[in-house]
Amino acid sequence: MLKKLSLWFMLSISFLSWADANNPVAFPYHMPMEKPDMPLSKAMNRAYQQYSTPTYRPNQLFTQFKYTRLSGFDYANGDGTITRRDPSKVIKANGRYYVWYTKRQTHTPPRGAAKSTESIPSSDWDLSEIWYATSEDGFNWQEQGVAVKRPPKPNVGWRSVSTPDILVWKGKYYLYYQGFLEASGKHGDDCPVTVSVADSPNGPWKATNKIVIPNGAKGAWDQSSIHDPYPLVYQGKIYLYYKSDFKAQGQIVRAQGLAISDDPLGGFKKHPLNPVMNSGHETTLFPWKQGIAALVIRHGNEHNTIQYAPDGVNFDVVTTVSMMPFAAGPYIPDAFTDTKNGQGITWGLSHFTWQGTRDTRHTILARFDCDLAQHIDEPSMRDTEYYLSADVYFEQGLGSIRAKREAMNKAELR
Repeated sequence: MLKKLSLWFMLSISFLSWADANNPVAFPYHMPMEKPDMPLSKAMNRAYQQYSTPTYRPNQLFTQFKYTRLSGFDYANGDGTITRRDPSKVIKANGRYYVWYTKRQTHTPPRGAAKSTESIPSSDWDLSEIWYATSEDGFNWQEQGVAVKRPPKPNVGWRSVSTPDILVWKGKYYLYYQGFLEASGKHGDDCPVTVSVADSPNGPWKATNKIVIPNGAKGAWDQSSIHDPYPLVYQGKIYLYYKSDFKAQGQIVRAQGLAISDDPLGGFKKHPLNPVMNSGHETTLFPWKQGIAALVIRHGNEHNTIQYAPDGVNFDVVTTVSMMPFAAGPYIPDAFTDTKNGQGITWGLSHFTWQGTRDTRHTILARFDCDLAQHIDEPSMRDTEYYLSADVYFEQGLGSIRAKREAMNKAELR
């Protein structure tokens, strides 16, 4: 009898195993928000483990980006002699919004490093100064003038000052920016980060003429450049993120690092885990809940992603996005409050490069809007579809490789 029961039990198990193999439990039609207790593919495991939600619509760090032209800025009819680029974070002070940016106003457009002189720029950001503008609504701006002029030789930035970002710390204002000591492109883009200080966002700004974050030692990933300084107040200290370039198989790789200090004028210590992000051409970050979120813009395996680090250091991809703003400077109400519950962002300024013709290239400022805030839910910002004119795609073109493709296709027909 016992043998018969054992045989029956083994046959039952075999039948159930066969039934499971041939009639597996299907993933439910109503997708669970928590990971279900069932076998999952690698992709579905990733949906639950890597992202804050398994679908994109309830993911608070997923958004579309929308763009608006700004009023108040003149570009000399697009002749290439005026450029505005690399906006800082937007702040609110004195009942207005403030932004700082790189402005080049030269008698000729850039002509390359070989043709550059004391008055002819090599690049779009050469022979530049830092200007600022104010607005009451974020759409219409009034340019106020120069914030930081190029200092006399041999001070840091005598050739050009560019790519500013703002810190408000203990009642004072600090502008961090890149200071060029030669025309961009002569020997790469070695431009140390320096800082100017003011008691008011309207200035006057006093340059320290000191390097805030030095290049890394020879052989270090950031030995050649420290770009795009971007300060936030986090955990009671100044977290200054930056970008650098290093080499891999003969190609330039861009990554982002972090330096921390409790003094805005110096003493920044680079984090031992640098680089803290393996991708991204520009630095754009903001407090998010208890940690820091980052827009990873252009370049690298993880470009076009939004990432999050609960400790401000160890970043994970939490979503992929499209049409990210270039050189984004968001309005971040809690950028300097040392918040323990970052609320996120809804708008800011960015730039569009390569405006004009080949001989009149320049850059313009623009506004971007998004829904990356805890307190706002805009359904129109939570779609993965962009319906663009066909001209947008055709403008990309094949350029110089079209002839090669035509020849290749003809050869295939022979």
